[in-house]
Amino acid sequence: MTDDIPNKYESIIDQPHHISQKHPQLDKSSYAAQFSPFAALSGYDDIIIETARLTDERRELSETEMEILSAKMRKIEESIDEQPEYEFTFFVSDLTKSGGSYRVKKGRVKRIDHVERLIRFTDGTKLPIDDVICINEG
Repeated sequence: MTDDIPNKYESIIDQPHHISQKHPQLDKSSYAAQFSPFAALSGYDDIIIETARLTDERRELSETEMEILSAKMRKIEESIDEQPEYEFTFFVSDLTKSGGSYRVKKGRVKRIDHVERLIRFTDGTKLPIDDVICINEG
């Protein structure tokens, strides 16, 4: 302000800040909370996060890849008594959107159930044979 224009707050500018005797003063976090953004659409943020979540498309195996997997499964069945450890890469379908994700399971195979089409592991885990895309010794 310039000196020739009167300041309309000049009479109170040096006064101490008023503290109410009736109402308790807010702590800083409560004071800040009253200015936090208001979520007009509850659940909207969750929908945005879910939409942005990426999924993989299930890859179809070629005839050659399926033959290699079958040969590896036979080898596993032949060596079940020795209980070597294998690493299986398999597809898990997403429950809420199309696609899914590829995961890896390491373990020792207890048996291969051709009727239920499951690989049963010594730790009790079951893995659908049709979801396996790769098997490595490991």
